[in-house]
Amino acid sequence: MIKPYLPSTKVAKRLRTEQRLLINGQWLRASDGGLLDIYNPSTGAVMSQTAKATVEDVEQSVAAARASFEQSVWTGLTPAQRGKILWRVADLIEQHAEEIAELEMLDAGKFYADARHGEVPFAAECFRYYAGWCTKIEGRTKQLSTIPDQRFHAYTQREPVGVVALIVPWNGPLVQASWKLAPALAAGCSCIMKPAAQTPLSTVRLGELMIQAGVPAGVINILSGGGSEVGQRLTEHPAVDKVSFTGSTKVGKRIIDAAKGNLKKVSLELGGKSPVIIYPDADLTTAIPAAAHAIFANAGQVCVAGSRLYAHEAVYQQVTDGVAAIAKNMKVGAASDSSNEMGPLISKEQLNRVYQMIESGRKEGARIAAGGELIANQGGYFLQPTVLADTHHAMRVVKEEIFGPVLTTMPFSSEDDIAIYANDNSEYGLAASIWTRDIGLAHKTAADIKAGLVWVNCHGIPDMAIPFGGYKQSGWGRENGYEALLQYTELKSVIVKL
Repeated sequence: MIKPYLPSTKVAKRLRTEQRLLINGQWLRASDGGLLDIYNPSTGAVMSQTAKATVEDVEQSVAAARASFEQSVWTGLTPAQRGKILWRVADLIEQHAEEIAELEMLDAGKFYADARHGEVPFAAECFRYYAGWCTKIEGRTKQLSTIPDQRFHAYTQREPVGVVALIVPWNGPLVQASWKLAPALAAGCSCIMKPAAQTPLSTVRLGELMIQAGVPAGVINILSGGGSEVGQRLTEHPAVDKVSFTGSTKVGKRIIDAAKGNLKKVSLELGGKSPVIIYPDADLTTAIPAAAHAIFANAGQVCVAGSRLYAHEAVYQQVTDGVAAIAKNMKVGAASDSSNEMGPLISKEQLNRVYQMIESGRKEGARIAAGGELIANQGGYFLQPTVLADTHHAMRVVKEEIFGPVLTTMPFSSEDDIAIYANDNSEYGLAASIWTRDIGLAHKTAADIKAGLVWVNCHGIPDMAIPFGGYKQSGWGRENGYEALLQYTELKSVIVKL
């Protein structure tokens, strides 16, 4: 049995309180009083409840966001004023770091230390990064050359796209919310944020801090609830100008269909099946534990998880055995216990889905090098870290995103093969990592891989300046960097005859 966990006084009080919707600066119950249970994935027990937004609540939030935008409530402030408010959001996140990290641990099953020293400061830096961009959104002057004997002054300018719906997943609720809110607000947009139904707690707390920092009423709205109702209405709403979504490719395609009504702008960060490529000259003392971390961190519930491992045949068995040994010795359990090394999956549904994928691998001939079984005696949603060895490219576990702690391993024989294996055997192209001491080979392989983000001799390193997104069915557009900011703007060209 897991050790009982007693939340801090602040968090305990919050858990006893119904989480509400933020609409036009007010914290409201759902229009019909509906509630959703919030489960602790480490225990499987209900720990709180949140308002379950309705279509009527969507209409109210869109109206509030639209009014705030049309009345220039946010864009009427100077860029420097908006930047200072975003900077205050970052300061407040840091001031309440312990509380937010605890909420992330309880809600999303993340280890406290990972949230406190990783995701919380990263969210704060996201707001600081885009606070700096508020004063640097610029156009350009242009020279016209097609009309003789006349003079013109021509220029471009960037304007906010308008009202944006921001839909985030459950695997990184705080960071994902920050990745979308900060650039959208820096660009001057008014926002409606929809956290995942499973993980609203840190997003609600973030909303409180944003109001405290001075974000005006109506500029930030938060709706918790189901995607089939709230998310669907947001994505099809004619008064929403853009949707930014992070989640599955299947849902991303539905969002594209829903957005066709008013041809709203859409950016999508979707699925991944990221290859980890280990050449025979790689430093295996570094590459093997890094490959294990790339798939088992956050129980594999990471969009860039290194879920396909390709090791050169000269080192394949050593690499597979090394990762399997790490998996077998990992301590799995509640996120509240700092001695554990891997926490829970987010829900019973996700646990069952991942286990069914492992079973499909067994049936198709994969060798279970480690794990492969549910952990049933802890109360939460736990699975052994799993290594499926000697897999092949026709298997579902190789082709499909599993989003759990399941690694497939395959050998390759030459650098000419690896690009084919990495590219042609997956519909995704989100990320990849390459492990080699040969810098020329690293650059060549990076050029050949169809992925939006490639790491060399590391995996999963984030930075706000680095654009994040994928090729193929891993999505449209990019998060982070100046590139993300531009996705919340429209480009206007102006020509003046002199």
